[in-house]
Amino acid sequence: MESLKINKINKTVNGTIQITGSKSETNRLLILQQFYPNLTIENTSNSDDSVLMQKALASTADEINIGHAGTAMRFLTAYFSVKEGSEIVLTGSHRMKDRPIKILVEALTFLGANIQYLEKEGFPPLKISGKKLTNDFVEIEGNVSSQYISALLLIAPTLQNGLKLKFKGEVTSVPYIKMTLQLLAELGIDYVWDGNLITVHPKPIIEPKTVVVESDWSSASYYYSLCALSPNSEIKLSSYKKNSLQGDSALAAIYENLGVSTEFFENAIILKNKQNFNLQPLTLNLINAPDIAQTIAVTCFGLGIECFLTGLRTLKIKETDRLAALKTEIEKLGGDVIITNETLLLKSSLKINENISVGTYDDHRMAMAFAPLAIKVAIEIEDAGVVSKSYPTFWEDLAQISR
Repeated sequence: MESLKINKINKTVNGTIQITGSKSETNRLLILQQFYPNLTIENTSNSDDSVLMQKALASTADEINIGHAGTAMRFLTAYFSVKEGSEIVLTGSHRMKDRPIKILVEALTFLGANIQYLEKEGFPPLKISGKKLTNDFVEIEGNVSSQYISALLLIAPTLQNGLKLKFKGEVTSVPYIKMTLQLLAELGIDYVWDGNLITVHPKPIIEPKTVVVESDWSSASYYYSLCALSPNSEIKLSSYKKNSLQGDSALAAIYENLGVSTEFFENAIILKNKQNFNLQPLTLNLINAPDIAQTIAVTCFGLGIECFLTGLRTLKIKETDRLAALKTEIEKLGGDVIITNETLLLKSSLKINENISVGTYDDHRMAMAFAPLAIKVAIEIEDAGVVSKSYPTFWEDLAQISR
C-alpha cells in the first residue's frame, strides 16, 4: 500500500470496533500447540506476525523466512532447537538480520542446542539442527528482551527434566514473562518463580484444552489516542478483560491522565473523553509496556502537553530505532523532542504543522500512532500498508468510526 492521505476528521469519533486476538498471546499459544496438539485456540490474531508463525510451523521447507517478525524469529529459534531430527535455516528481512539474537542462541547452546550463524556472528540467519536437549539449567541477564526469556520458557515443559532459568540482575519486561507463565499454567503446567529463579516442571502431555485469546491491548492504544484528542467521543472495543495478561492493559490507567475514562463490561470496554479535563505534564516509566510509547508521545503532542517517558531502551532494537523515528517525525510536525538511549522528552507546543508526510520506517506502530493526529490536522502516512504486521484492518476500522 502506498501513502495514505487522511483529511482532518471534522466530527466526534464514535463507534464499536472488534479487535482480533493479542499477537503476543497467539504466538505463544501457537508454539505450545505444536507440543500439545489437543490444545484448541480461539480468537487468534490476524496479524502478519501470527500468520507468518502459523505458516512457518506448517512449513516443510528447508529455509523459513519470517520477514520482520521478531517474535517469530525468537520463538522459532527455540522451537526448532528441540524439534528432533529437523534441520532448518531461519532467516528474515534485512532489518531482521540486524536484530541481535546472540543471548538466546548462547542460552540454547548451553542447554545443548545445535545452532550455527550463517552470516554475521550474533545475528540471523541461523542454521538449526533439532535435537533432544538434556541440560535443565541456564542463566540469562534479567534486562534482556522478554522474548528471549519467553522463548526458553515455552520449550521448558517439553524438556526431559524441565528447566531452571536463573536471572542475573534486575528483570525487565515482567508482564510478558508473566503472560508466558500464566499461559503455561492454563495448560496445567507447573512453575515456581522464586526471586531470581524460575523453575518449570516437565509436562509431556496435557488434558484437552480450549483457550480464547484476549483482544490485543496494543491495538486498543490508537483508539485511546483518538478518544483523548476528540471531545465528546465514545468508542466501544471488544473483547477485553479487566484482569488481563497483557502489560499494555496499563493503557486504561495511563489515559485517565490524558482525559479518557475506561468502563469494563463482560468482554468489552467503553472509552469516553472526559470533558474539560485539566491536563498536566505526564511522566511515565514504560519499562513494562514499551510498545505503547509511540502512541502516548503522539497523544501528548496532539494535546499540546509535555511528556517525559523512561524505560524505553528496547525501542532502539525494534522494527526501527523507534526513539530516533519519533523525534524525526514529531519535529517535522512542529514538535520539540529530546531523546537518549532510553528516554524521550516531548516539550509542550500548541502548533501542529498540516499536510506533513509521516515516515513509517517499516514499522506498523509508527503508522498507527500518528494516524489519530487527523483529529487536529490533515496528515499523510507513508507506506500505510505496514499496519498489516499487527492490525491489518486498522484503516478500515478507523474510517468506520470517523465517517
